[in-house]
Amino acid sequence: MTMIPKLRRRTPEQRTGTMTLLEHLEELRHRIILSFLALAFGSVGGWFLYPTFIRIVTRPFCDYVMSLPREQRPPTGCDLTVVGTLDPFTIKLKVVIALGLFIALPVVLYQLWSFIVPGLTSRERRMAVPFIAASTILFALGGLVAYITLPKGLSFLLGFAGPDFTPLITGSSFIGFVVLLTMAFGLSFEFPILLIFLGMAGVVSSARLRAWRRPAIVLIAVFAAVITPSSDPYTMLAMMIPMYLFYEAAIIVIRLLKK
Repeated sequence: MTMIPKLRRRTPEQRTGTMTLLEHLEELRHRIILSFLALAFGSVGGWFLYPTFIRIVTRPFCDYVMSLPREQRPPTGCDLTVVGTLDPFTIKLKVVIALGLFIALPVVLYQLWSFIVPGLTSRERRMAVPFIAASTILFALGGLVAYITLPKGLSFLLGFAGPDFTPLITGSSFIGFVVLLTMAFGLSFEFPILLIFLGMAGVVSSARLRAWRRPAIVLIAVFAAVITPSSDPYTMLAMMIPMYLFYEAAIIVIRLLKK
């Protein structure tokens, strides 16, 4: 049996959501395989984008190094270091997979939407394209905000111990930090999509979200403190403020949907 799934039309049972448990599991398997195939093809694109990505993400570190007094600059200058024979391999693998995930994100989101569509109304099914487009744009926006806050975060973290310490950063730790930061912001910026989806499913209402404003602020602050790999104040605020604005925007959207 080949591992590459064939594209197939949905049966009437799949379209109406009246599938058996085994049919649901088979549908889930089909969607997961398609998502992994999209990730594999996206990673091919990520391989070619790797040099450009490295130049862009190391620029804030280089700017920080150049801002230091000459006697405090690391002997390697703007160059990152490797301390193990496998480090170059793992660094490139992390970056290629992360870029592949972003490239494949619309396809992955479409597979997710297609799996849950049988439980939605015909009106809500038509929102597939807005859902995918909004989710992709918000994830990219989160990554952009992460990159904008990166210089401030680096200055805070690397300068926290004072001028007696010289930053000698390994490529693995720096790239891992940037990838985690980007993923954290990208996922957190999907917050309004989650709220709107819950509103469409009838789990929450605009009135209930309005009543939960104060607890929501506390939970958003805790979430930002936990999910950000640096937990510096600049990065936390850069995540908290948009997430609260997204919370208010979700209230408006859910109210417009008459939920």
